[in-house]
Amino acid sequence: MDEKVFDIIAIGNAIVDVLINVDESFLIKNSLQKGSMTLIDEDKAKELYLDSTAALETSGGSAANTAAGLLNLGSSANFIGRVKEDKLGKVFRDDICQTGAGFNTSLLKEGPATGRCLIYVTPDAERTMCTYLGCSSLLNEKDIDFSILTRAKLLYLEGYLWDLDEAKNAFKTAAIECRKNGVKVALSLSDIFCIERNRESFQALLEEHVDILFANENEIIALYQSSSFDSAVTNIKEKCQLAVLTRGSKGSLILSNGREYSIKSYNFGKAIDTTGAGDLYASGFLHGYINNKDLLTCGKLGSICAGHIVTQLGSRSKASLKKLINEN
Repeated sequence: MDEKVFDIIAIGNAIVDVLINVDESFLIKNSLQKGSMTLIDEDKAKELYLDSTAALETSGGSAANTAAGLLNLGSSANFIGRVKEDKLGKVFRDDICQTGAGFNTSLLKEGPATGRCLIYVTPDAERTMCTYLGCSSLLNEKDIDFSILTRAKLLYLEGYLWDLDEAKNAFKTAAIECRKNGVKVALSLSDIFCIERNRESFQALLEEHVDILFANENEIIALYQSSSFDSAVTNIKEKCQLAVLTRGSKGSLILSNGREYSIKSYNFGKAIDTTGAGDLYASGFLHGYINNKDLLTCGKLGSICAGHIVTQLGSRSKASLKKLINEN
């Protein structure tokens, strides 16, 4: 990996996260299933936004969160995603660039607005998301600089974009080109409802084009319609070179070449918001992986980052993750 110029290139939805503290009654009132991600149109996004008081607004999206975490740890990262030349689009661009990430995707002058995700955080720290994809859903092969991809150590793909045909084709093409050039490909499954809508094509992508899979317990069970987590583990062992399965407070499990590595969770205080826990786990794990750490160490790095991020509101760490790693 040493001859590569970039550590990570992440492709995903370019979304502005709007975090809102609510109680259970708000979810019931708006018929929202706690812990889920629901796609909404622009009118619904405006309606819900006006019915809430934002606690935090920041550039977001799963892959962007992982890229920001990697930069905090000291890795280099580029992010590819679409935004419009509007207020939120400029907020996203300025914010992601402040993390140190390379972001060279052109801002669209016409078409749908910049996407945003309304993230409702209940007192138990669970988050429920309503996402307006906006122009992020228009991502296609023309947005990807393939000469940059082939100079990276690893390509990181966000499963949320798998609902969209043009983005799906861009993912496949990028993954194929990367593997031809010795670039590892990682995929985050992202959401059980996205999996249920695209189960067979997700399975094909994983088995044909992906080196590293990230999924939480519910997602891996949903992928192969397993009866339990243990059954899902048995299924995925035969399908993927390296699977990283997170289980919240129960820690995580890493599967590679017939071996299993069990990682404990880290507790740094009361959990107030689980937004970005999986994204930051991926940051820590991949930081270790691209620096040739053993898988047990990679898992510990991911678990430390995830354990920290749930103690604050939002998915961008307010503390130095590098310092946190050194202390633990």
